[in-house]
Amino acid sequence: MKVFFCSLASGSSGNCHLINDGENSILIDAGLSGRQIENKLKQIDIDPKSLTAILVSHEHSDHICGVGVLSRRYNIPIYANKGTWDGMGAKIGEIRENNIKCFDSTKDFNIKNFNIRPYGISHDANEPVGFCIKKDKIKISIATDLGYIDGNIIKQIRDSNLVVLESNHDEEMLKAGRYSYYLKRRILSNVGHLSNEAAGNAVVDLVNKNVRNVLLAHLSKENNFPELAVATIKNILDDRKIIVGEDVGLGLAYRDRVSSIYQF
Repeated sequence: MKVFFCSLASGSSGNCHLINDGENSILIDAGLSGRQIENKLKQIDIDPKSLTAILVSHEHSDHICGVGVLSRRYNIPIYANKGTWDGMGAKIGEIRENNIKCFDSTKDFNIKNFNIRPYGISHDANEPVGFCIKKDKIKISIATDLGYIDGNIIKQIRDSNLVVLESNHDEEMLKAGRYSYYLKRRILSNVGHLSNEAAGNAVVDLVNKNVRNVLLAHLSKENNFPELAVATIKNILDDRKIIVGEDVGLGLAYRDRVSSIYQF
């Protein structure tokens, strides 16, 4: 049975992705309102009542806004590590005890037919993680909200059919923009967000590690735009003789609409 993936939203105003194998549907983060997520699920013919689980990467509001509402409304288990539960517990409201699932960030675990491998990332949250999600031979990896990407992360997400990769900002736009000095420093720091250039260099490494599809995500509304992110990364790939569309597929996750659906 095929696995399909769709980003419902990605950006500082809310992050939410869906992975489905025809039997089970998992949300990775739920950073929009419950109603917004319900409407986006219906656009891709997924009944919110069929959701199997919500998987949470960290406790920032653009990743948890709809978590509690959806869990209460549809009796959905929420999977998060201890640091994330500590950070989000008071923000998402009362959750049924049987829906509070706490995973160990150093160990694989299963949600129905999916194997989940969390891995540590650098971000200014309690215990932030990315995820590698596998079903049989299909592997989809989430690598967003990264202060930087190193060899360990590349090792975790290599051999993925699809990597959702942060391409948050253009450094020159950010430096010249209207953000406060503090916020600029945060975004550019090792616990901030990945730039277009850093994402492009990561894609080069990933192509060499058997990754054939990359979905650019978490683009800044103020300090980036889709055409610039794609052009920057394509230029880096061109310099390495890597051809977009042949050696690697390059797509976009949007802040205001669902992405293309990826099927494997």
